[in-house]
Amino acid sequence: MRVREMDPRAIVAFFPSDHHFADDEAFVAHIDSTFAVAASRPGCVIFLGISPESPEVEYGWIEPGAILMSQHRGAVYQVSRFWEKPSAALASVFMDRGCLWNSFVMVGHGYAFLSLIADALPRLAESFERIEPSFLTAAERKALCDLYSEIDAANFPQQVLSTHPHALGVLCGRGLGWSDLREPSRVFSVLERKGIKTEWGFDWKRSGVPAPEEAA
Repeated sequence: MRVREMDPRAIVAFFPSDHHFADDEAFVAHIDSTFAVAASRPGCVIFLGISPESPEVEYGWIEPGAILMSQHRGAVYQVSRFWEKPSAALASVFMDRGCLWNSFVMVGHGYAFLSLIADALPRLAESFERIEPSFLTAAERKALCDLYSEIDAANFPQQVLSTHPHALGVLCGRGLGWSDLREPSRVFSVLERKGIKTEWGFDWKRSGVPAPEEAA
């Protein structure tokens, strides 16, 4: 909403902080394409999907639907459905069906995101609309703190995105070397692929000791 106050036509991007892309140049090129698609389809939020390398059960998946448009980085599809952490058998089916890993990188006009939230969680949107006069003023901090102390937690993927797939598109990213670094073993795997050795690193695979997520 603050971005909307500064520029009603602004395009906004979300980048998860715990993700890694091995090829920065390819990643930036795909993001440029995603911005271009979002600019041409102002009411649509565009995801960067990742062409899967394996039937990963710990990642979220995006099932593409009909083609929305074609551009030099490939086709952009309407999102048909999101799938979270499937079984190994189902993940294999997803690969065969051309589904994509969900990087959760999203690009779209600010008002497209606000429209999604207002449709799915109208009371939450109205709560922020009420304090909008305080934005960019000395009263904003207190107004936000008071509001956040009162509102309930909301699950953005489940309560907003999954309920409005028709307003979402996905561009397939290839050759980006993407990894979700949520688990320590994935961090060490990325370091190993880069040939980086650290004093604090630990080789879970060679040690025979279960990685933290496996032990849990």
